[in-house]
Amino acid sequence: MTMPQRSSTADADARIPAGHPFAAHLRRVAAVEAAQPHRPWTPEDGPLPSLYLSHGGGPLPFQDPQWLDPLHDWARSLPKPKAILVVSAHWESAPLSVSATRPSDLVYDFGGFDPLYHSFRYDTPDAGELARQVVRLMPDTEQVHQHARRGLDHGAWVPLKIMYLAADVPVLQLSLPTEDPDALLALGERLRPLREEGVLVVGSGHMTHGLPFLTREMFTGNVVPGWSADFDAWAVDALARGDVAELARYRTAAPGMPYAHPTVEHFTPLFVTLGAATDPTAPVLTTLEGYGVGLSRRSFQAA
Repeated sequence: MTMPQRSSTADADARIPAGHPFAAHLRRVAAVEAAQPHRPWTPEDGPLPSLYLSHGGGPLPFQDPQWLDPLHDWARSLPKPKAILVVSAHWESAPLSVSATRPSDLVYDFGGFDPLYHSFRYDTPDAGELARQVVRLMPDTEQVHQHARRGLDHGAWVPLKIMYLAADVPVLQLSLPTEDPDALLALGERLRPLREEGVLVVGSGHMTHGLPFLTREMFTGNVVPGWSADFDAWAVDALARGDVAELARYRTAAPGMPYAHPTVEHFTPLFVTLGAATDPTAPVLTTLEGYGVGLSRRSFQAA
């Protein structure tokens, strides 16, 4: 029996109901691209920045204009990368690992949402060359494990599907191998040369992520809890001063802990982002701010 061919990204997008906010986003982006195609990166542009991206809750960004337009506008403000490397909060694995270079399926690592989102596709080109670059940048003592089948999790594919809708940029995930800030800063530093080759290095997490402490009022009334606002303000101040040592002491130094991060995997990708920057102590450029269901969506780029 001949198996049916799996849907392409465009085919799956065409089946999204016309009234859905993401369908409107698709139409807006198509018009923007028709008027002015996204300019690809060239060596004359110099290194791309590294990004820290608050990726939202599951597929929620697909239905929220406060995510859709800002994320796409952020992508358009930069040259279109040759490839994208993502370290996501949703793949904690040691030893260091890379995802499949051309996965057959996404990881739909969320529940309780409309089944529509399990039909979304993001079929990107083969990222084999990027995987080889990553391996070459690691020390001889660091064995990088290749996962032949692991697809992109929602910390990668959800924001990137909004930012780069055409799915024409190779994407690779690198696992988050530790919680140690110094080790993650060193990992980011090893990845730094990729930026000079037109690769976008992304740490994907959430500036605050106290899901167990959210209340009904936070979902329905956009109430911001003190622990979320306090942690965000502390991070803003430390980032503005380039105080990486203060950021690394977040467990004991940051107000709002441990409520802001009862587990820390959504904050620690920030250290990969800073490590990949040319100067981790330089002030960053905030690109998204505000709150969704009480959680800070703060995101930034580091030069």
